Amino acid sequence: MKATFISKEGNEAKFKMEFTAEDLENAVIKAYQATKDRYSVDGFRKGKAPRSIIEKHYGENVFMEDAVNDLINNGYPEAVGELDLNVIDRPSVDFDELKKGEDFTVTVKVQVYPEIEIKDYKGVEIKKIDGETSEEDIDQEMENLRKRNARLISVEREAADGDTVVIDYAGFVGDDQFEGGTSENYPLVLGSNTFIPGFEEQLVGVKAGDSKDVTVTFPEDYNSEDLAGKEAVFHCTVHEVKTEELPELDDEFAKDISEFDTLEELRNDTAEKLKKSKESQAVNMMKDAALEEVYKKNDFDVPEVMVEDELDQMIREFDQQLRMQGMDIQKYFQYLGKTPEEFRKDIRDDAFKRVKMRMIITAIAEIEKIEATNEDVDKEVDLMAIQYSLEADKIREMLGEDNMAYMEQDIKMRKAVDVVYDNANQVEKKAEDEEEDKKED
Repeated sequence: MKATFISKEGNEAKFKMEFTAEDLENAVIKAYQATKDRYSVDGFRKGKAPRSIIEKHYGENVFMEDAVNDLINNGYPEAVGELDLNVIDRPSVDFDELKKGEDFTVTVKVQVYPEIEIKDYKGVEIKKIDGETSEEDIDQEMENLRKRNARLISVEREAADGDTVVIDYAGFVGDDQFEGGTSENYPLVLGSNTFIPGFEEQLVGVKAGDSKDVTVTFPEDYNSEDLAGKEAVFHCTVHEVKTEELPELDDEFAKDISEFDTLEELRNDTAEKLKKSKESQAVNMMKDAALEEVYKKNDFDVPEVMVEDELDQMIREFDQQLRMQGMDIQKYFQYLGKTPEEFRKDIRDDAFKRVKMRMIITAIAEIEKIEATNEDVDKEVDLMAIQYSLEADKIREMLGEDNMAYMEQDIKMRKAVDVVYDNANQVEKKAEDEEEDKKED
């Protein structure tokens, strides 16, 4: 096979692949060997008829389509690599009538990655964000530690907002009990807003052993058409009222939840981790701000096919997240009252921005001739090995060549982002900016 570049107009490249008569004959022989079992010929067992007999019964070109498909499918990636084309869509192919014993040429048109010129990615101005940690921040983190290690204890009092009530409930619309409206020993946190609006508020004040009817109206946009907008009564039986008991912040608490013997040691460690976290968060926020400035300064056409591919990927990822939560995307559409097309339209701007931002970062990596060194890759693999408690060689084996290539690309992209950030001009925030940030917080 010989590949020859023809032309490039906009983002569409055109080239030809030339195959010899010998190439075609070998492909026909291969197609015959692979498909001869499909054909029945009188006097021969299935799969045993010679090629010439099958061609006589079924037509001279019976194996031609499979042969040509095989040549194109194998020749196309070879041609793309040889011509150094970065394709972003499926190709369209065209060729004249095939004749046995003659060479043939395939003309290919395909969308390729656009050549873009990135400007002003160095020296962008961003507001400096201080990742400072105050004593109040540390106090709050210690309080969070208490809450994460709290335990629920039963109480012999009326349930208050924030308490957990363990209940049986059965839901009725009129005299009919509806499907999905029944549960036993359900732990409901009052004030969590996990149930239908108005449900949890009516259980404030109940005690263990109480029975209570809770009357609510399902929202008009409820995901079940049979219940939407209807009034329902839930017959509830309260088994327990539980409240959180927070541990005391003392040395015993430190010993129970950590490797430290004293509360002071735990607090110091918490402060150090919080400091690193806030500093990292501040840097990431400034990196995002720097990239946003570069995004604003560069305007170019983004290929539609790349946006469509990104939309497909975003929807697949979202569907996977929903399935992990016991839902799927079709149920989600029903809940929102949206069609897949409407949802796709809603997230289109995000998809466009993700694609354009990735194109910008990729272009910067090329301009700066950024590479993922062996040291970079080894460091990434070592971090994964620690995370998953595996040997580095095992991580490499699990990832395989394709995922290792993705890792290298990701490293290059991160290093390109660092170039933008390292060359940005950080300016101190003004008083009005500080006030605005407080409002946002």
